[in-house]
Amino acid sequence: MRMRSDARLVELARHGSRDAAGELFTRHWRAAWRAAYVITGRREFADDVAQDAFERAFAALSRFDESRPFGPWLHRIVVNRCLDLLRTERRLVAGDEELGRLEWHDVSGGDQELLDTVAGLSLPRRVVVVLRYGPGYTPTAIAELLGIPPWPVDSRLARALEELRANYEVNDVDRA
Repeated sequence: MRMRSDARLVELARHGSRDAAGELFTRHWRAAWRAAYVITGRREFADDVAQDAFERAFAALSRFDESRPFGPWLHRIVVNRCLDLLRTERRLVAGDEELGRLEWHDVSGGDQELLDTVAGLSLPRRVVVVLRYGPGYTPTAIAELLGIPPWPVDSRLARALEELRANYEVNDVDRA
């Protein structure tokens, strides 16, 4: 059986095909969930964000530009939902310190330290690091996903990498 393109699946889903919508979901769920998990740092948030992003994407298929790929469009929805959720969470908790404690339960010891270090980044820096080194988007694609000019992405990424390097060097000294 030949694999159908995302564009073809979107076209079929627009016309009511549940099978096509299911195939899009199956094809893109893992990447959407992982992006939501790494950005929010919480499994329950990732579940909610990814599910909400798919619901919004399927509701907006009539506005989807078929000349563009489905995956990055969905990722933009995921990122926007993550940012909305974290902003709301920040307003509800007493101070940013509470929000800064992210939960990473299913990673190996070596990855845990890296994720904790990434979790310590500010939200704008964390988002660009996740999008750059998770799905591997270029800075230009990240700018497009976030709806911002490219230069802030480059700046945030450079500063985030400096901060990560500095934190890792400090951790290496502490372990020695």
